[in-house]
Amino acid sequence: MNNLKTGLLLTLLTLLLVFLGSALGGQQGAIIAFGFAVIMNGSAYWFSDRVVLRMYKAQQVSEAQSPELYGVVSDLAQRARIPMPKVYLIPSPALNAFATGRNPEHAAVAITEGLLGTLDRHELAGVIAHELSHVKHRDILIGTLAATIAGAISMLASMAQWGAMFGGFSRGGNGRGGNIFVVLIVSIVAAFAAALVQMAISRSREYQADAGAARLLGDPTGLISALRKLELGAQRVPLAGNPATAHLFIVNPLRGGRMNKFFSTHPPIEERIQALQGMIGLRHP
Repeated sequence: MNNLKTGLLLTLLTLLLVFLGSALGGQQGAIIAFGFAVIMNGSAYWFSDRVVLRMYKAQQVSEAQSPELYGVVSDLAQRARIPMPKVYLIPSPALNAFATGRNPEHAAVAITEGLLGTLDRHELAGVIAHELSHVKHRDILIGTLAATIAGAISMLASMAQWGAMFGGFSRGGNGRGGNIFVVLIVSIVAAFAAALVQMAISRSREYQADAGAARLLGDPTGLISALRKLELGAQRVPLAGNPATAHLFIVNPLRGGRMNKFFSTHPPIEERIQALQGMIGLRHP
């Protein structure tokens, strides 16, 4: 169901881009905006893993340096039938984790030192299984596609707003003025809608990764317990970082309180736990 939802949301983003391009910038404007977005997000897709790991000062660890963490990742990667990802520790007391990399062959899993020191092995396995589910289902690629289309919409909307303010859209095809307000409203609404759809895709992939972790482990209770601790930890000790990377983490690292779920990259923890509780009793295939 979440895969279908993601596909429908990506389709909606594409249709929104086509509509805005034809309504405001014409076909040429839409192509230019999409081209810029592809270049920027393509670069992010290929190099963002190194950038984000460096941003959070993550240090790669070996099996000798962190045998428990390395062993959990290795065991679950074998179960998931994906290559062993690189393992990183983030020097922070915050409780969080993320996965990055353009595909399973170039993946990395990073967790904070605070998380490693707080969770027991059962809970740690739940978190790692969640991150490996992101890797297996190529969620970085899906997120990049969503960002590319949403970025093109934002660029086109910005072009339209500047054009309207400087008179580029002051006249319609029939020679009458007064279109500036329509241009501004349509472009602002389109950019806002694109951001909402992009966040909805991120939330959908979080549900998918939770379910994938439960299936991989055959038991969601470890992840449920970990999410409860992570929620409290994120409120007490937010992880300082760039808001643009918030969607990568297992829980939103930046918030100190509740956020409207429609304006968040993550679903509410209580809803994630409720969905996982419905999977209690399943068995590993």
